[in-house]
Amino acid sequence: MADEAVAARPAEPAAPKAKEARSPEAPPRGGGRGDDRAKDAPERPDAPEPTDTSDSADDEAGEREKERERAADRFKDRTRDPLTEEEGEEGPTDAAAAARARREGQKLLSSNRDLIGFDRSDIGQVHIGDINVRLDALRSGLLMRDGPVPAEELLRIRRTHIEPDGYVRLRRALEARRLLVLGGAPGTGRASTALALLEEVTRAGEGRENSERVRRADPARGVRELATQVAGGTGGHPRGTGYLLEPALDRPGTLPPDGMDLDQLASALAEQGSYAVVVVSVGSAANPLLAGRYGAICPPAPTRELVAVRLRQRLEEEHGDPVGGGGAGGPGGGDGRGPRDGDGSRDAGGGRDRNGGAHRDRGRDEHADRDGGPDGGGDGRRDGDGGRGRDGRAGRDGGRSGDRPGRGAGPDGDGSLSLLLERAAELREDPEVTEAVGLDDLRPAEAELFASLLAGHLRGTVSRAELLSGCRGLAAVQAYEWFAGVDRALAAPPPGDGRTPVRSGTAALFHPVAFRIALAVLGGASHSAVSAAAHLLTWELSVQSDPDSTPARPLFCDDPEADLALSRARPADGVVDVAGSEVTGRLIFYRGSALPAAVLAELWDRHFPVRAPVVRWLRLLADDPRPQVSMRAAVAAGELSVRDFEHGYAELIRPLAEAPTPRRRVFAATALDQAAGHASHRRAVRKVVDNWSLHGTPAQRWTAAMALGYGRCADSMDDTLDTLAEIGVRDDGEQLAVASLNVVRLLTLPECATVLRRLAAWTGHRREEYQDLALVSIVRLALTDVDEVLDDEPGTPLGDRGDWPLLLALAATRPELTGKLADLFWTALNTARSRDVALDALETLLRSASRKDGRAWTREGLAALLPALTAEEQDRRRLDWLLRRMMRDQDRPLAEERARALWRLAVPARQRRSEEEESHG
Repeated sequence: MADEAVAARPAEPAAPKAKEARSPEAPPRGGGRGDDRAKDAPERPDAPEPTDTSDSADDEAGEREKERERAADRFKDRTRDPLTEEEGEEGPTDAAAAARARREGQKLLSSNRDLIGFDRSDIGQVHIGDINVRLDALRSGLLMRDGPVPAEELLRIRRTHIEPDGYVRLRRALEARRLLVLGGAPGTGRASTALALLEEVTRAGEGRENSERVRRADPARGVRELATQVAGGTGGHPRGTGYLLEPALDRPGTLPPDGMDLDQLASALAEQGSYAVVVVSVGSAANPLLAGRYGAICPPAPTRELVAVRLRQRLEEEHGDPVGGGGAGGPGGGDGRGPRDGDGSRDAGGGRDRNGGAHRDRGRDEHADRDGGPDGGGDGRRDGDGGRGRDGRAGRDGGRSGDRPGRGAGPDGDGSLSLLLERAAELREDPEVTEAVGLDDLRPAEAELFASLLAGHLRGTVSRAELLSGCRGLAAVQAYEWFAGVDRALAAPPPGDGRTPVRSGTAALFHPVAFRIALAVLGGASHSAVSAAAHLLTWELSVQSDPDSTPARPLFCDDPEADLALSRARPADGVVDVAGSEVTGRLIFYRGSALPAAVLAELWDRHFPVRAPVVRWLRLLADDPRPQVSMRAAVAAGELSVRDFEHGYAELIRPLAEAPTPRRRVFAATALDQAAGHASHRRAVRKVVDNWSLHGTPAQRWTAAMALGYGRCADSMDDTLDTLAEIGVRDDGEQLAVASLNVVRLLTLPECATVLRRLAAWTGHRREEYQDLALVSIVRLALTDVDEVLDDEPGTPLGDRGDWPLLLALAATRPELTGKLADLFWTALNTARSRDVALDALETLLRSASRKDGRAWTREGLAALLPALTAEEQDRRRLDWLLRRMMRDQDRPLAEERARALWRLAVPARQRRSEEEESHG
């Protein structure tokens, strides 16, 4: 519209007045309105009143106007965000980030995995079918004493060890310096690699004729005593001996050796023609050793090749019909060792497996090659295929395994070894097997067990159900070994080397454990958030363990790479929500979908003294202003409550539900909803919510309303709406804001038509509180973005419109609901106390038609809603007035061309009057 045309018109027309009240028996546009408009409208006298009554009429009119203003103010106050910290605060809350964080947390903990059944009286072993796996390898390093490595173990190492990347470099370094400090996460095969290196260099050295040429050294004596023993020739050890030492650096009071100690040991070894490998775990204590001249990182063995080799060994042991040929699975000749080339590496024909056929039943005792068991996470490296450690995710079982045991491995027909190997390759690619394992890559001991399970199923000794249960148990075994006896070392005596310990005991001991728990709770959050939460939990665990001491918290001893390695974690680039915007950040995840749930189950079911510090820690996380922290912690709290609802309700849910801050109450509501997602606890959760809504304190009713908004805490949608209405109208609408918010959240669910019908009924209710609940919900529907209330992933009709107002998104994606949506919004526009807020909401909707750069935004939704909203002449006059007001806005003037486009969306050409044509084109 031209400026001259604007100037020719009145500067600002009066806003359209609301219509007179109509009885609920004759509802207009699909919804009755028993509101305050009749009493708000002043009567027009037919004749002049006497002068003495004129002042009285003016006073009454002024009083009615003030009452209308007070009613409008009360209504506007009820449309505030109930999630803000202080009443009346208008700062936005990041509800969209909270919804995304809750959704991502649920994905990590939604596997509902069956855990392996342990013999609680003897946790040292697990039985699956006829497979017996030792689980005491975690303690083997601490219990190990001086002694020779048995010849049969060295033979097994020669035949079965899978060389990791860089093996030749490690061997050359050992040959050159006589001493190698080999670092890696426990369970990655570092001890097996050390034994393989020592076996190889001593077999070619002065001790080749000695049957006890490789020895394990007592870890309690340390590097200094080993150097003294080697230099003095005490113990009767011949020249050319190889020593394996695994010092327990994680024990409180233990100091790592320094560079002079290592030099002294290397000198003594050179004099005796001997070798030594010192195996350490990555971390702040060992990092100076690994950074020195003797240090090297031991890469993990490639999982794909490891599983293939172990599987072939299992089948050959039972079948007795080895298949010739090279490659990764071939026997490679006499002792399984392929010929070496000039630099000592294997050739392709011999393969890296060196299996050499069957020599003993390794499927019944796995712990000899566990390297301390899978006590740590991966070292942040993927195996050679960069994937899940097997031949890939996709594949099929060929229909041959089904729900029954595999066919026998007899010597005839399809029981031949070659056919069994083909079936084994198909079976390990089965998506159901891959999902059951739930680990991105396997450690050597896990590969042993996995191969035994596959072979047992193919031989017919392990059923399909046992196979899947055993695969699921891999993560449970890892979680068990991470936590078993962690603080037992606190009772150990200090070292007897005469030096005074300088490291704090509890903080250094508990930090790896705390990091694993924090990662299980906050997986997918930023690395910094997980690390900070881990330090908080380290403090709580330390105080619980030693309440008389203040735990020391080193400020410059963190090693993020060691945290990843010890916790089987991986970093990934992603987005983090900050103040309503998405920014790039470094996220962190477990290397396997099964680990978060396994860690929480192990923690909660087997370590009861840990519950108190973990509960305190979760309460601290509930106060974190970052949704990526608080909402993930709430989901985890719900899962822990499912494992022991009595404890979770008493220690977490009820105390937080009664808290004075909305953030804590949202935490409790989210935990309740997470528990309601389990059929076993749904009835109990619904009973809690029902009791709170009827008999609870105001804070408990507020929490119940938030829990109801998820849609799983009542028997039906009608019951949910009834309960929300009871909460909203009670005590003169004290909880009406939070009730209306959760009515809007329900509109994202499939039963949204039921919600709209109930809103229409409430607008015609005789009680003003019900009318206000409906009107506030309608206005909030127009002001709430989809992302703030939606649980769906992107890719759904609503999920793809995350930044749309929910009202327009529903109009665009659910055409059958457009008429009901328009009727409800029309009611809010034509009710006196809600008119101003509804007009502001309509202006917000109109401005969202296109983005600032001119790209279309919600135009599709407006095209569906506006024609139904402006079906009457008065409605079109109101839209005309609003568009002209927006064009005259001094701060945000609406461009004329956009005003014309909006007018044409709302009003068909045949209904446009000439005056509006002049105004809007």
